Amino acid sequence: MKITPQCVVSLTWVMKDTLGEVLDELDEPVEFLLGGQDLLAKIEEALQGHELGAKIDLHLEPEQAFGDYDENFVFLEPRKLFPAELEEGMTFDGQALPKGTSTDTPRQLIYTVTDIYPEHVVLDGNHPLAGIAIRLSLKVEAVREATEEEVGQGTLGTGFFKLEADTSPLTGHKTGNNTLH
Repeated sequence: MKITPQCVVSLTWVMKDTLGEVLDELDEPVEFLLGGQDLLAKIEEALQGHELGAKIDLHLEPEQAFGDYDENFVFLEPRKLFPAELEEGMTFDGQALPKGTSTDTPRQLIYTVTDIYPEHVVLDGNHPLAGIAIRLSLKVEAVREATEEEVGQGTLGTGFFKLEADTSPLTGHKTGNNTLH
């Protein structure tokens, strides 16, 4: 079966930066819905018309991948507002930031803690791979028709290309998940 919009494709990949450093490797196949929210547009475009076993090498500029880095999405917030267990790399949903944080901090972003100082915390609302050109080597492991339910949902729930915050059972705050999968 050829890959078409509104089908499910199972992929493995190796993602590298332009210097060849591996950023992410997906060894076990994972299913993604084409025509939904699971994959970047450039990846979906490259997959069209291919079949099982196809190997595709892509070069994605930042604007085709995770966007350009925007220094306007970096904020300093008071350290005392955050839990004692705070660590670099933790993420916070902007809508669940602790009370007392600046109202200038956009609430629609996911923030990564990049630095912790005695008096303040640095929150970065950019995707960790923003500003980086990506080289992606994909392999199509399976292709199948999407079910009506899958098409209706618009995703198989594999948000590999979106940074999502997790809720910590210890603090109730959004934390964790600083990987692509």
